[in-house]
Amino acid sequence: MTALLASVRNLAEAQQVAACGVPWIDLKEPAEGALGAVPLGVVRDVVGQFGATHTVSATIGDCWDNPADIPVRVGVIAQAGVAYAKVGLYGHAPTAQMLAALALAAECGCGVIAVCFAEAPPSLADLRQLASTGIAGVMLDTARKDGPGLGALLEPAQLQAFVQGVAGLGLLCGLAGRLASRDVPTLMALGPDYLGFRSALCAQAERVASVDTVRVLALCRLFASSLK
Repeated sequence: MTALLASVRNLAEAQQVAACGVPWIDLKEPAEGALGAVPLGVVRDVVGQFGATHTVSATIGDCWDNPADIPVRVGVIAQAGVAYAKVGLYGHAPTAQMLAALALAAECGCGVIAVCFAEAPPSLADLRQLASTGIAGVMLDTARKDGPGLGALLEPAQLQAFVQGVAGLGLLCGLAGRLASRDVPTLMALGPDYLGFRSALCAQAERVASVDTVRVLALCRLFASSLK
């Protein structure tokens, strides 16, 4: 069953999406880049309120050009109690330094999800390398938030191959990247473990705007109807 992941920037937004029935709360600061990190205090507050009832994940910030920073940052939010740390990286032909950093991060006490960029998606061989580090999952997202969305960058057959490749390695699989409600039926049919949203949940579909309860409820209803 495909879960709805909602990216939120603070406790108030987490409370908002939880009240609408969202099962996966993801902490991310959209004003700080593709995978901007929220303050550690926000992570602790959200985990304290929802860690026992929801899946809670958090991004570590845009640090893929400095792999040595990754285990340190993952360790910090792991201590805050998140279920998963989301780490952005170049999934296509990952470097030895990146693979080593992921292996260290995977030992930090929470699951690590490698967020690969749809602008240069990983091959099956790349996915095998990523899986060898001990991470918990791999997802596709867009690096450029002012550019095309996931569906415009990759064909359905490419997305299907990605989902099957990740699942075949026993990893969690996620899809995100400027997704809209119209994308849900097609993407859910591919069988990912979750679909991630930010802009579609916000006023005027602007990712840096506030979460709009009406939009969240509409998306939750769409997920429920697609699962029937």
